[in-house]
Amino acid sequence: MTLRFYDTASAEVRDFVPLVPGHVSLYYCGATVQGMPHVGHIRSAIAFDQLTRWLQYRDYRVTVVRNVTDIDDKILAKSADSFGPDFEDEPGAVRNEEWWALAYRYEQEFLKAYDTLGVSRPTYEPRATGHIPEMHALIQQLIDRGHAYPALDDSGDVYFDVRSWDKYGSLTRQKIDDMQGAPDADPRGKKDPRDFALWKGHKDGEPTTASWPSPWGAGRPGWHLECSAMVTKYLGTEFDIHGGGLDLRFPHHENEMAQSQAAGHGFANFWMHNGMVTYAGEKMSKSIGNTVSPAEMLELAPPRVVRYYLGQAQYRSVLDYQPTSLQEAAAAVERIDGFLNRAARVLPGPGDGPGNGTVPDAFAAAMDDDLNVPQALAALHDTVRTGNTALTAGDLEAAGQALAGVTAMLDVLGLNAAAKPAADDHAHTALGVLVEAQLEARARARAAKDWAASDAIRDTLAAAGVTVEDGADGASWSLKRG
Repeated sequence: MTLRFYDTASAEVRDFVPLVPGHVSLYYCGATVQGMPHVGHIRSAIAFDQLTRWLQYRDYRVTVVRNVTDIDDKILAKSADSFGPDFEDEPGAVRNEEWWALAYRYEQEFLKAYDTLGVSRPTYEPRATGHIPEMHALIQQLIDRGHAYPALDDSGDVYFDVRSWDKYGSLTRQKIDDMQGAPDADPRGKKDPRDFALWKGHKDGEPTTASWPSPWGAGRPGWHLECSAMVTKYLGTEFDIHGGGLDLRFPHHENEMAQSQAAGHGFANFWMHNGMVTYAGEKMSKSIGNTVSPAEMLELAPPRVVRYYLGQAQYRSVLDYQPTSLQEAAAAVERIDGFLNRAARVLPGPGDGPGNGTVPDAFAAAMDDDLNVPQALAALHDTVRTGNTALTAGDLEAAGQALAGVTAMLDVLGLNAAAKPAADDHAHTALGVLVEAQLEARARARAAKDWAASDAIRDTLAAAGVTVEDGADGASWSLKRG
């Protein structure tokens, strides 16, 4: 067994060997809680949840840290808008809402979305505002090593000196002179426009609650600094994996890596980035109206279906959303559940079958190979077909083996562990039992060449919105959508 993951920093797939045998340390960027979760946030969380579950299946003890950015320019701006005359009464918005209350409210929305879609809680989930002393210490360390300086305009800002670190740009393979200036502060106080803020001095008009005393004056941390301070506190100065969305590579992760390594930290051994979600081949954008939120998806399909869709692609690839995407995911989940329902009626349970808790070799090989979930899903559906064939043939031993394998694979993919089933899920389970009974009656009619009875059952199911498809390994069913 050799785990191999793509490392963004080296731009190659490398063998994964943890720094501490038997233990994996993983940090991935959580939300800046200035609005409702979007589909990119949730895809990233599901991707790293799949990674965590696979590492745990491979008998590693995994420490997962996912941060919450609860102080940020956008949070302050949105809070300020709630006090202004142009306040927009969007769903859930609160007039005259303090920044910390806004951040906490949206943090709860993220947790609800994660829980609904079966994303495991991390080992730690630190908030940026709880780690100001650690940030001060890191800034001072960078100043002492000649890689940071207080702003030249007495604004109270502190900047990282990008030209002092000759490896700056190595994560994204860029040259400093080709980069645009960092837009996080007025460039007049910088030695170089590309220098980025480690500390932001308090400005007139900002709430005093959004600043903390520091050796450089009252202010608040820069975005990039927050993650470096938090990951070091909980995982040490060198750890196994740093993850996040592809859009975070620059400037966020580039700056994280530079400031941490400049402070003398080994930092991340692997950098793993998940791809974006597009809409019909185009980047999602509110301005052109082609966005779809997790909440909207959950109105169209049960949580397991949404998770299946968001987790079905290889994590580094683009995941394209089409109007039919959730229908296709629902059909796939229904095929899996159809087998589980059939097996449950004749088998004692996966706990009594040989190979319980063990995934098939094809699934394991796919997941070991940089989390190749599409190939892993192919192995899952192959096993479902094998199990259906065994049930039709009355081979309960083979069916039990298939059931054990399917259950183990669903556990790894988080499809057995999505949060408490919604009412729709309970209804679907009950429907599955009834439909499978009808399909078994239809199979007996076909075996007896009673075509009239067979067609009558099919027509009755069709009238109820159930589509039946006959295949080499028996009949499968799905619900008509739309």
